[in-house]
Amino acid sequence: MASALGVPRSVREVASVIQRRAGDVDLLRGRSVEGVASAALYAACRLDGVPRSLDEITGVSRVGRTETGRAYRYLARELELEMEPTDPRAYLRRYCSDLDLPERVETRARGILDAAAEAGLLSGRSPTGSAAAATYAACLLCEEKRSQAAIAEAAGVSEVTIRNRYREHLGAVGVLDGV
Repeated sequence: MASALGVPRSVREVASVIQRRAGDVDLLRGRSVEGVASAALYAACRLDGVPRSLDEITGVSRVGRTETGRAYRYLARELELEMEPTDPRAYLRRYCSDLDLPERVETRARGILDAAAEAGLLSGRSPTGSAAAATYAACLLCEEKRSQAAIAEAAGVSEVTIRNRYREHLGAVGVLDGV
């Protein structure tokens, strides 16, 4: 799974340590090995600051999102893994690269997310959706033509998510009219 996601070796090693710790304290009973492995990989990505969503992990796994999510929450709680919420800014570089956008768009999107964070618009929202919406808003402001569909595909979110978020983000930076 780690190879399919292209995560660094350090993330693989952290995932291995998490899985070993889970086995040592008997947390594997009643859970599939694949589910725990997926959860350990997701936890390792979060701990090392490698932006991979739960959907990306389950996309290369043989278990579903629900099982992986439950196993992740269980491991995080029982192993007392200290997890910070995922920062949407971590996804910007990859999205802009996938969409072949210039650096100024990424810089503008980062500024939009900074303003949205200050306005309290990121709390409780999907980091991938927020990053996708900020990317779309930055494309509009920088006059780079990218469709909501293209950005949604690159981010793995729906176009509706982008539409629901990007106006909020533009409002946070004081830009609403003309968009």
